[in-house]
Amino acid sequence: MWRLGFFFHEMAFGLLSIFLPLYIIAVGGSLVHVGILTAVAWLLSIPASFFWGYICDKTRRYKRYILLSFLSSTLCLYLLTFTRDVPLLMAVYVVMSIFHVAHEAPKNVLISELYSREEWEKTFAFYEGFTESGWLIGLLLGFFATMWGVGAVDTLAICSVLNLLAFGVSIFLVADPLIVFERGLVGIERTLDFTHRGISLASKLLDGLSVDMRLKRENVSAFCCGLILFSLATSILFTPMPIFISSIVQNASLPQGFVFAIFVLNSAGGVAGYLLSARRFTGSSRTAGIGKVIALRGTLAFLLIAALNFRAYSVSLATTVLVAMGFVYALFLVRTLSLSMELVPAGKSGLFNVLVGVGGACGSFIGPLVAQTLGFPQVFALSGVVFFLSLVAFKMFA
Repeated sequence: MWRLGFFFHEMAFGLLSIFLPLYIIAVGGSLVHVGILTAVAWLLSIPASFFWGYICDKTRRYKRYILLSFLSSTLCLYLLTFTRDVPLLMAVYVVMSIFHVAHEAPKNVLISELYSREEWEKTFAFYEGFTESGWLIGLLLGFFATMWGVGAVDTLAICSVLNLLAFGVSIFLVADPLIVFERGLVGIERTLDFTHRGISLASKLLDGLSVDMRLKRENVSAFCCGLILFSLATSILFTPMPIFISSIVQNASLPQGFVFAIFVLNSAGGVAGYLLSARRFTGSSRTAGIGKVIALRGTLAFLLIAALNFRAYSVSLATTVLVAMGFVYALFLVRTLSLSMELVPAGKSGLFNVLVGVGGACGSFIGPLVAQTLGFPQVFALSGVVFFLSLVAFKMFA
């Protein structure tokens, strides 16, 4: 039940994710403004993510930072209802992004401390699937708001109210764990397992036996690099994506509400992926699965170019690719989140969001810039290449 507040929070940001880029364009901004806004928000959220992760582990208080995130989002979204000035709108959104990430690290710690290691994949998948359903409903709200002619101020007010509801629900449902020890136990288990494998290998070698095993620790640097590159590729692709979808919808003479409808289907693909990820995986299959989903996501990025070359089917092709991308992203996120909680020590629980933020900040500026200066085919091709570079990094990690 403690996840319910996050459900309402994701509803608000699902609606905002598509509405905000379109709103910036509507009030006189450009793709470059969208890129600068997103990039600056990502950049400032990087030190914020590390800080919130450090302070929540330091104090062993997690609920207060979740409440801070939801309340600050409520206030900032309410302030956005008073402005149509692009620079001021960007400033308020950037401030909101700094406090918005305050709930990410505490949420990950709550899952890893309230459940045993054997249940992490299943629990992360359930959480992400549940909150992704909220995101999906938020997109549906955007679809109906567009179809019914709801104004921009009222749309932002809806987002603010949903965050206020998330804050109120979390006051009663979220609780700090009584004892924080599960991640420490996992770290000890990993050290003991490595030591045991080393002793077994040494014993066989001393006895003159042939061995076909290698004593190798995971390359944590490669994991971090792969995560940054995956986030970079995703941000390059999806930051200008609402504008791309809006353009092909207009070319097909369809109502603007179809933009939200397509992203609803993308989110539905994510929910399906999280449901599949709720199955339990062994350590080796989790690692092997990462490479497969990255390769598929990179291939899907290249397939988006077909949506431009076959104009008669552009909307249906783009929709199909986005549904598949949502499904694949869910599989990737569950595996990497679980692995990160194993690899990252206590006190650095915000590192996952920091790495994602580094890639997201760079990609959110590069994507719109390339789209405006070179075109969307170059965006899709660049994103696909970076996805495959991420695949190389994760192969080195495994």
